[in-house]
Amino acid sequence: MSEVYSFKVKTSYRNHLVDITPQVKEIISKSGVKDGICVVFSSHTTGGITINENADPDVKHDILTELDKIVPLNDGYLHCEGNSAAHIKASLMGFSQTIIISDSKPVLGIWQDIYFAEFDGPRNRTVYVKIIEG
Repeated sequence: MSEVYSFKVKTSYRNHLVDITPQVKEIISKSGVKDGICVVFSSHTTGGITINENADPDVKHDILTELDKIVPLNDGYLHCEGNSAAHIKASLMGFSQTIIISDSKPVLGIWQDIYFAEFDGPRNRTVYVKIIEG
């Protein structure tokens, strides 16, 4: 039987990539699963989950800057809450990532980490993790 885990993420900016790799690694370790998959999921419509480089902080900056160019904050959107750009960016980013578990560790590239992608912050968010043995 597999369990759903969760943890909180506090974001500090309207657009913010928060490294959540340590929390995911801890959950994998606690699960006791040696081999399987891990699904990391955001239940928020204005925040997503992505995997990208962790070595150079300029990469996070560049991602957020380019997303702002593609999806500007104000562009004649009809949604009355003023956060349509955040909804669009989160949809583009995606709401989950599936990660292979091998030898009780997530299989990530040498430069990769897992990020919560905030587009309507600052906020307190919840990330869900499902570990499936196999």
